[in-house]
Amino acid sequence: MSDNKTIDKLLRVLVTEDVSDVHFKVGCSPVVRDNGVIKHITEYKRFSLEQIERIVEELTSPRLLQKVNDGEEVDLGHSLPGHSRFRVNIYHQRGTPAIVMRRIPFDVPEIDELGLPSEVIKRLSLEERGLILVTGVTGSGKSTTLAAMLNHINKNRERHIVTIEDPIEFLHRDIKSTICQREVGIDTPTWETALRSVFRQDPDVILIGEMRDIETAAIAIKGAETGHLVFSTLHTGDAAESISRIIDIFPASQQKFVRFQLASLLRGVVSQRLILTGGGEKRVLATEVLVHSPTIEECIANEDLSSQLQETMEKSYRTYGMQTFDMSLYKLLQEEKIDMETALAASSNPTELELRIKGIETSSDWRME
Repeated sequence: MSDNKTIDKLLRVLVTEDVSDVHFKVGCSPVVRDNGVIKHITEYKRFSLEQIERIVEELTSPRLLQKVNDGEEVDLGHSLPGHSRFRVNIYHQRGTPAIVMRRIPFDVPEIDELGLPSEVIKRLSLEERGLILVTGVTGSGKSTTLAAMLNHINKNRERHIVTIEDPIEFLHRDIKSTICQREVGIDTPTWETALRSVFRQDPDVILIGEMRDIETAAIAIKGAETGHLVFSTLHTGDAAESISRIIDIFPASQQKFVRFQLASLLRGVVSQRLILTGGGEKRVLATEVLVHSPTIEECIANEDLSSQLQETMEKSYRTYGMQTFDMSLYKLLQEEKIDMETALAASSNPTELELRIKGIETSSDWRME
């Protein structure tokens, strides 16, 4: 893209290492999200309607521009050469267009770089078949973790990987694997079309960018059931909520059967939260990891045992590499990456975590050595 474009000139100035998102709307100066915190860049004048419309035109193809002009929301990718890629959403507010751009590094990340529990995440990445979910709220790093897991497969296995994304975020190149990345709206007209045809494309590994509805969930389960390794995401807080969300997508008459399918097919759930440090200047990653085991399978299959998922994870660190969010916070506290106040504020069970920290309650697995 040429630096003559208004959008590229703006991005080169606004996007620093700690900026994850940039917002533009009529009547306001640019806004960035810096280490999770919204900041107004008041050094810039407020945007006029004409300026925002020019940026929209620069970002879109004629087909997408027509959609914007018709009042539709559109998603697309944008590259700033030598800097970053961006996931772009263009929408309307107060009758005028607005833009949000999320920064995506050009380089595909390594698992070891992300603050994840590397050993278990690498092991999950190299599963032969089954379903793996990466979950968390918007902006918690799900796409980055998935990209790192696919990258690990690419470097270690000869596989055909097919991704369905809206839009494509990280750009992968073939190493040991061959990777085909399909963008909804460009390479395939709809999610439904892409999902229905994916099994005809000889995949070993399938990435479904988001488990959006019953059709997406059914395709993901079918893929895992027919011997593929399927990755997807959910906007859920932890492993237990993720399992419940998938089951609840389906009609009541199917839920018991889906529960049994998930029990046998789910290889792992990686749930993420970005935690602001005590000074509020940086964010660190807290991670919950559920891994398939005979006991986990029983807890998923039998609804009456679902309340035991958390306890099972707590007891399974040494054997399977599982950990709860509170175990992750406990480790971050030990490593002095967060303080006590931050740990307790982010905890799922602050009272229990405080007792653990003070040594009143102990568990060998909680030491995570």
